[in-house]
Amino acid sequence: MNLGTSTRRARALVTGAVGLGVLIPVVATATPAAAATAVTCTSSKAALATKLQKDITAAVAGRTGTIAVGLYDRTTNTTCSLRATSSYDSASIVKVTILATLLWDAKKHNRYLTDTEVSLATAMITKSDNAAASTLWKQLGLTKIKGFLTAAGMTKTVPGANNYWGLTQVNVTDEQKLLKLITGKNSVLSDNSRAFILKLMGQVISSQRWGTPYGTPSGVTWHVKNGWLQRSTHGWRVHSLGTFNGGGHDYMITVLTWGNSTMSYGITSIQGVAKAIHKDLAAS
Repeated sequence: MNLGTSTRRARALVTGAVGLGVLIPVVATATPAAAATAVTCTSSKAALATKLQKDITAAVAGRTGTIAVGLYDRTTNTTCSLRATSSYDSASIVKVTILATLLWDAKKHNRYLTDTEVSLATAMITKSDNAAASTLWKQLGLTKIKGFLTAAGMTKTVPGANNYWGLTQVNVTDEQKLLKLITGKNSVLSDNSRAFILKLMGQVISSQRWGTPYGTPSGVTWHVKNGWLQRSTHGWRVHSLGTFNGGGHDYMITVLTWGNSTMSYGITSIQGVAKAIHKDLAAS
């Protein structure tokens, strides 16, 4: 990979600042708790909340396994949730947390990312490179990762033990907190750090652009990170994080799924939800 100018540009950006194939140990499998199974929505536009609740409910109806959904739109102060506190094996969506931790720690030490760190971060997010994620996870260590989670208020996220980052336990509530940090000014991540994360999430390779961006309206900019993991029990975990800006809206979507018979089934489930959300917001 020829980094050249792009590396220098990426380094400047951070001033002040899973894919398939993850090795999985034989451990007890976390089962998403049977939390509230009804979609709830609130909004400054009552009609929008009603429409979203109806359409998200229809999108998840009849599927097997479990699905958890989070939506937040800053513009209309709209929030929707389904099983927001249920825990799921993270698979590769934890890579956004890894990168955020790296940038948070660099900011604390008032340093640039090294060329190597920029290269690893780029591969980890844009290609969902597992080796890059493992290298950064080990470099950071659990103390720093937990430190970032505390700073971010991600109180229910539990890092995977023994370097099994793909088994980090995540939920919709905490992932939405992370997306809010990435997309809005805050004291945890510098503006340049946030820009770097979004830049990489906007450059994900074409084969990994499925999930929450599905059905994005014309003129709306998207950023995405997906995760997918098959285990010997309870099938595929398939997840998608996305942020969207344009068309009069500034919103983020988290969809976590578990118990999918195939990866494709999980993707289709996520995209059904995403399509409904994009359509309803665009019409509001």
